[in-house]
Amino acid sequence: MSYTVGQVAGFAGVTVRTLHHYDDIGLLVPGERSHAGHRRYSDADLDRLQQILFYRELGFPLEEVAALLDDPAADPRAHLRRQHELLTARIEKLRKMAAAVEHAMEARKMGINLTPEERFEVFGDKDPEQYAEEAEQRWGNTEAYAESQRRAASYTKEDWKRIRAEVDDWQERYAALVAAGEQPSGEAAMDLAEEHRQHISRWYFEVPYEMHRCFAEMYVADERFKAYYDSMRPGLAEHLRDAILANAARRTATG
Repeated sequence: MSYTVGQVAGFAGVTVRTLHHYDDIGLLVPGERSHAGHRRYSDADLDRLQQILFYRELGFPLEEVAALLDDPAADPRAHLRRQHELLTARIEKLRKMAAAVEHAMEARKMGINLTPEERFEVFGDKDPEQYAEEAEQRWGNTEAYAESQRRAASYTKEDWKRIRAEVDDWQERYAALVAAGEQPSGEAAMDLAEEHRQHISRWYFEVPYEMHRCFAEMYVADERFKAYYDSMRPGLAEHLRDAILANAARRTATG
């Protein structure tokens, strides 16, 4: 059985434009075409789309998603295990997605074919590309955004793995710092705030301290960023904001 692009968009809760974009960049190329040249998606294509949307929900860039899914050393069960580990660490509102990953794992193991609706119901009415488009609209004309796009386009699979490892390591250490009751104005917190700034500067674009201050306020003011950081440890978003502000004040005072 195969499905039209409109049907798949309806199943997955994404736009037809998003599916066209995935096809154009080679991330999700439909396995079939109709006699008239229209896209037709197979069950295997739906499996891949499900994996793409899980990784996008977790905040992975499209380039990294492609590298992970096209890794010949990985199999679908490995992807599901990885996603399950990441999802179960998230806050309560994302636990529904973790259950969906478990469902997919069990279905694959038992040979049960999920319906198209079952594959994508966990995503609700959200399109993972929504925030990417918003970022381009908000910052697309800035040099920082252009620089991040240029750098990301050149990264290899190994680069993305290294970036992910750095992020995971930093998150673990910062969450442990908050759990230990360290103050945002303490040396340890400020040093991790500086590491946060340097990571962005090294991999994406240069982040002066004034820009880092703006990021800090956004991490608390924007509910999506706040939810992301608080999922690591309750109260972490505000703690990080204060640490970034303290670090910027320390660095600019001495620099």
